[in-house]
Amino acid sequence: MPAPPAVILDVGGGSGVYARWLAALGYESHLVDPVGLHLEQARSAGGPALASISKGTARSLRWPDGKADAVLLCGPLYHLTERRQRVEALRESRRVIREGGTVFAVGISKFSPVFSGLFRKLLDDAAAVELVSGVLRDGQHRNPSRRPEYFTTAFFHHPDELREELEESGLRSEGLFGVEGVAGLLGELDHYWDDARRREQLLGLLRALEAEPSLLGMSAHLLAVGRKAAARRTN
Repeated sequence: MPAPPAVILDVGGGSGVYARWLAALGYESHLVDPVGLHLEQARSAGGPALASISKGTARSLRWPDGKADAVLLCGPLYHLTERRQRVEALRESRRVIREGGTVFAVGISKFSPVFSGLFRKLLDDAAAVELVSGVLRDGQHRNPSRRPEYFTTAFFHHPDELREELEESGLRSEGLFGVEGVAGLLGELDHYWDDARRREQLLGLLRALEAEPSLLGMSAHLLAVGRKAAARRTN
């Protein structure tokens, strides 16, 4: 991230949890979301004020070219089920950032339903088995039984796919990271988190492993970081 008071655009930022956190750090933080209820929640929330709150979608941003220092896409990509749509969203993010600016894009790992099903003992349910099989086959997550604990219509990425889509949009890949890593599989996270020594030990291990290619898929969420390279200039 650039240093404050850089301009940050949180696209699909919901009620503004990330946007307000960044505003508290001194950033010029702007929130864009397509859902009216989320925008109302953002406007009525306490805490640091956001620079703007507006309605919009990741694939069509009402922002001029090159005006943001960074864009967060911490939700839109897994709600766009077609590759073409996801690349469009990434290209829009690339358009609105300056040269050298950064896009932070989050996807859900296609292997996460396997771990969730096993650790939460859900795979005795035929609907859960069908859901997991579909995601492993083509990344498409569907919940025909409409059980809320089984999430919603979405696309889950193989780590390589997320990196490829980032690069297809014209961004230069700066890294791919597992957000939760092995901590997402811990049944007793409080045992580590509530004790300062254990917490630092856990965080140290997660940092050491967060970019290990062979372990990326075990993390529920993946964070791809892309940078807008400076345009080549000819004499």
